[in-house]
Amino acid sequence: MRLTLGLTGMDPTTESALQAAIQAANSRMGNAWSLVPDADADYVIVDMDSMYGPMSWLRLHAAGKSVVALTAAQRTQADFRLGQPFDANSVGNLLREIATQAGVAVEAPAAPEPKPAPAPVAAAPVAPAPVSAPAPVVEPKVEPAPVPVPPPAATAPAPVVETPAVEKPVAQTTAPAAPAAAEPAPVAPRSSSIVEGSLLDWIVNDRLKGRARLRSATDGLLIDLDQRVYHGPAALKPLAAHFEGKLDSGEFVPVDAATWASESARLGAAMPLSRLVWFGNLLAGKGALAAEHDPSRRYLMVKWPQTEREYPKHFRIATVMMKGPALLPEIAEASGVTQAEVADFINANLATGFAEPEREPEPVDPGKSGSGLFGRLRGR
Repeated sequence: MRLTLGLTGMDPTTESALQAAIQAANSRMGNAWSLVPDADADYVIVDMDSMYGPMSWLRLHAAGKSVVALTAAQRTQADFRLGQPFDANSVGNLLREIATQAGVAVEAPAAPEPKPAPAPVAAAPVAPAPVSAPAPVVEPKVEPAPVPVPPPAATAPAPVVETPAVEKPVAQTTAPAAPAAAEPAPVAPRSSSIVEGSLLDWIVNDRLKGRARLRSATDGLLIDLDQRVYHGPAALKPLAAHFEGKLDSGEFVPVDAATWASESARLGAAMPLSRLVWFGNLLAGKGALAAEHDPSRRYLMVKWPQTEREYPKHFRIATVMMKGPALLPEIAEASGVTQAEVADFINANLATGFAEPEREPEPVDPGKSGSGLFGRLRGR
């Protein structure tokens, strides 16, 4: 049984590089795969980071295809994921994973043949060192005995002046202890006063610095305020209580380098702190646009966001907003969701730069001649 694979939703450069990687990987597993048009393929690779990738995913998903997301993001809603950038090895691992789930045996990559050991090089013969003749024995010369000199006359001994004994400093036998390695600066409030706020307030208002563990997060939450990353649960909803309640600075426990290394390894890969910013703003409006945003304006997506599995309706909202600016009721009707869900989604994506309001048209000076036909006629 041969497996079929298609490509879509990507630029020609990416497609050519991916085809070359697939051919190299496929040749190492007995050519179990065939590259065919995406309409005829069982599995289709889609570039989710391109403008048309998400729309291609929606079309293929509706057609019942198994989709492989080519993306630099760590999470995806597709059936399989191929990390960006890719190479023949990562493509080979993906094809082997899909084939295993499909129950198709593929050949393992051939192990490289061991190189023959180089022949031992015979050592060049070493010429013996020349033997020198023994040195002649020289008889020792006997010197005459010295003539004894009579001792000088006895003289009175010089007076002895006693001086107080000075204690010598005792040399230090043990080397001084080496200074401890410098640890990264622990988390500390930038203000000496104890203040309160939600988790969103602490991470966006530059109130803290350094590395910290959130004391009340039972599942574990490590935050690096300097590097703007965090380690914690993959899902966002378990963290909602920290965004809805109030936290003081005592909730943020300093973490040293050794503890950070062990606990972060247990919690998994680092995630950008902007993901928590997105989630905090999603909850902040409680179904209404934030006060600084005008509900009568039109909004649009300027780039495709990383949608979360916990909010499947967001994919439909983003698809509508990618088509162009629209009002909240228009977006809600086109995507089949409530206006409250649209407002929360817009709040989150405005805060993280994925959405923006429609720009107001520049006012036209009626006294200035235009560039159109009537403008040119008026300028004559």
